[in-house]
Amino acid sequence: MHISPFFRNLRSAYYAEIDDLTFDSDGQHVLAQRLKQRRKEIDFLVHMLELSPEMVAVVLHKGFQFKDAGAMENVLRREADALPQWSTVAASLTMETWTEPLVKVVLKQPLGEWFLTVAAGLEYLFHQPQGLKSASSGDDDEADNEDESEEEIEERTRQEAGADWMAEQGFDRKE
Repeated sequence: MHISPFFRNLRSAYYAEIDDLTFDSDGQHVLAQRLKQRRKEIDFLVHMLELSPEMVAVVLHKGFQFKDAGAMENVLRREADALPQWSTVAASLTMETWTEPLVKVVLKQPLGEWFLTVAAGLEYLFHQPQGLKSASSGDDDEADNEDESEEEIEERTRQEAGADWMAEQGFDRKE
């Protein structure tokens, strides 16, 4: 799968955001609670749609079911200023019932439709570890992944994306 530089950059930040929300300082898995809290903050978060879409997109995490992989891969090939209309993207997915109030708030914003397309693309990427890997590393890793569960691959991919994002921010890698 080909991923545009726009989505490649956002992917790392989105994974880092999800990773930050997943565990508390004691190592407890708190993603569900933190996402619930973020969703309550949507009225504030919509002001960050353009500058930090990855920080807002997490409110829709696990909110989409993708029916048309080809349509989503078309979204991912595009740059920020060439994304398809939200109505086209929305036709290629279904949304969980709980997303409806959030989507209504977002659509009131001037960049709401653009943002929803970006959020759907990021969420699709999140659920495509093999696609992420092909965009960021070589095919040599595929044989190594055969013995890993999907959760292990997803966790490793999330950690790699977080490390990439931290490196982009100027921090040294732990490796």
